[in-house]
Amino acid sequence: MSDHVRSETGGGVLTLTLNRPEKKNALTRPMYQALGDAIDLAAGDPHVRCILLQAEGDAFTAGNDLGDFAAANRLALSGDAPRPTNPLLTALARTTTPIVAAVQGRAVGIGTTMLLHCDLVFLSDDALLTTPFVNLALVPEAASSLLLPARIGHARAFSMFVLGEAVDAPTAVAWGMANAVCPRPELRLRARAAAEAIAARPFSAVARTKTLMRDSAVLIARMEAENVHFAAQLASAEAREAFAAFAEKRAPDFTKL
Repeated sequence: MSDHVRSETGGGVLTLTLNRPEKKNALTRPMYQALGDAIDLAAGDPHVRCILLQAEGDAFTAGNDLGDFAAANRLALSGDAPRPTNPLLTALARTTTPIVAAVQGRAVGIGTTMLLHCDLVFLSDDALLTTPFVNLALVPEAASSLLLPARIGHARAFSMFVLGEAVDAPTAVAWGMANAVCPRPELRLRARAAAEAIAARPFSAVARTKTLMRDSAVLIARMEAENVHFAAQLASAEAREAFAAFAEKRAPDFTKL
């Protein structure tokens, strides 16, 4: 388990806590691996009947660590980079274990798209969901190009992906992206109670219900298709400009590319 992902099991619930608050829980490759491994292992653990995702600090996650993205862009431009894969995403796509999420503050990029794979989502009243992939000259991932339009409609999804428009907690609930909004002090209690309620249900019936509600093969196929485009964009001059602008704290200029 990564130092930045904490794991605890009790009452039938595996709690996975993002624990890199000094970096707004920006996700690194070891964190993705730790989360993916934990979700995969939960499927064979009789003591785990539900997974609870939560985070320390004032943000759920700032998304992928941009230093990792910049390094991947340099490798891609050199021709040495493999096609990007993410162990967390494939684990989310194939798991039959129900997942509950407790989200406070900003949930950026994958911080929002991973919620589309969760079965219950609770937001603090200050939560803000964003998917600014195009701002970084990238494309959506986590099968979100399929799941988000299906959940909220094409026009809303396009504005989130392409314009990077943020969605606040009440709007996310109204659009069907989350179940409820909670005051920050009550968020974990509410999510934990929901996870324990799921864990108390007959597990095989819960798992089969989740399986019937989603098609893992379709999700994984869409992730693979997204990865092809993601890899192409990661190797692009547009991405190099986006990451350079972020590092230099200036607005990117894509008009000459």
